[in-house]
Amino acid sequence: MLCAISGETPQVPTISAKSGHVFEKRLIEAYIQENGKDPVTGEELTLDDLIDLKTDRTVRPRPPTITSIPSLLSVFQNEWDALALETYTLRQQLAQTRQELSTALYQHDAAVRVIGRLIKERDEARDALSKITASGVAAGAPSGGDEMQVDSNDVPADVVERIDATHAELSAGRRKRPVPADWAVPDTIGSFTTVSSSKSPLYPGGASIALNASQELALVGGVDGASGVYSLGEESVLRVLPSEDGAITDATWWGDRPVTASASGVVRVWEESGDESTTFQRHAGKVSGICLHPSGDLLGSVGVDKSYVLYDLAASKAVSQVYTESALTSTHFHPDGHLLGAGTQDATVEVFDTRENKVLAKFEPLAGPVKALRFSENGFWLAVACKGDKTVSLWDLRKGQMTKAIEIGSVIESVAWDYTGQYLATAGPQGVTVQHYSKASKGWSAPLQSAVPAVALAWGARAESLVTLSGDGAVTVLGKAE
Repeated sequence: MLCAISGETPQVPTISAKSGHVFEKRLIEAYIQENGKDPVTGEELTLDDLIDLKTDRTVRPRPPTITSIPSLLSVFQNEWDALALETYTLRQQLAQTRQELSTALYQHDAAVRVIGRLIKERDEARDALSKITASGVAAGAPSGGDEMQVDSNDVPADVVERIDATHAELSAGRRKRPVPADWAVPDTIGSFTTVSSSKSPLYPGGASIALNASQELALVGGVDGASGVYSLGEESVLRVLPSEDGAITDATWWGDRPVTASASGVVRVWEESGDESTTFQRHAGKVSGICLHPSGDLLGSVGVDKSYVLYDLAASKAVSQVYTESALTSTHFHPDGHLLGAGTQDATVEVFDTRENKVLAKFEPLAGPVKALRFSENGFWLAVACKGDKTVSLWDLRKGQMTKAIEIGSVIESVAWDYTGQYLATAGPQGVTVQHYSKASKGWSAPLQSAVPAVALAWGARAESLVTLSGDGAVTVLGKAE
């Protein structure tokens, strides 16, 4: 008999009447007095429940097999052999477990790779499907349908030549280009008031505005999907551009032909009459921004599908498409044409080389998703406004860093540089401001702070006016009172 508490042969054995376990009397009595329970079963137990066992006190001799030293050595050898065997078995089990764990890790890694590849193929299939019309012709392809458009990261050689020629021509005299003699001075801009305003909202939920080369016509688009050409002189809509593309997200001009982008992923180039158009649908989702290349016949677009597309408008086709790691929210070409800036949802600006479609630089971190960005006409600065932010950050392209943060005091929806690069206009729901940079003092001032609300704006001729679009679709011209 062994004590259930000490595991040794009890000197005064006693047994529990409830559980039947044997204990050393002094140990179980002490345990009951302290806990009042059976140490094995946990049942309630009292001293009255213990029964003393009567045992023979005669001590039996040890077995004769372990009464000699050789017998003890034999017992120790057997114990050591058993211990060695158990250690060997444990090592075998450990090696097998390690092998199973290694196999499981390799299988998990392979599964992750397969899942990643399948997700990529699924996204590519969805993107390809979104570009196919019911007739099986890629949207935006020439009417003849002989050429099939495919995604490519390589810019064709003839397009690269045009970009290089434009860069060489425009960059040669940009630094020494004088300010035109008839250009507006800060005092003129400071005297801006409301010169004219559309009698009623053109397109409810105004989203974008762009002026043509003569700066007499404004291309206006709204979130209801409608767009039209508005005459600033006549203060009336000359042409309506009907479409079912969804909300108009951005607009620009290609010569005298309007170009619009929509939330459905369609980029549409309209004829001058406004009755017909050429469509491109390379984006699998909302087109968040478009801009015309300085060469005059190339167009860039960015979208929430994380891609940037370059179009050859003269050939009516998309020539390249490159994907990034984040949704793109806004875009603008450098005035020399060799760079394209794209704002992202991840609060960065990526600067692409338009000839190789490679990211040359990243400006980060910013205050949030990029709402608007514009390169200055002198080619040195990049103005960036973030969603919900009240500050315009100026990045020096020569240094690759932010050199100035201009506090506007209200949320910024749009920014625009004038031709000389000395005036930076901002638009927001609380009003329009103009910041002026003086080369003499190398400082900034604010000659204009107007309370006219706007979501988009553009400079008029000789910087003597600002054309703004409000959130309810009203076009307002700010200028010097006659």
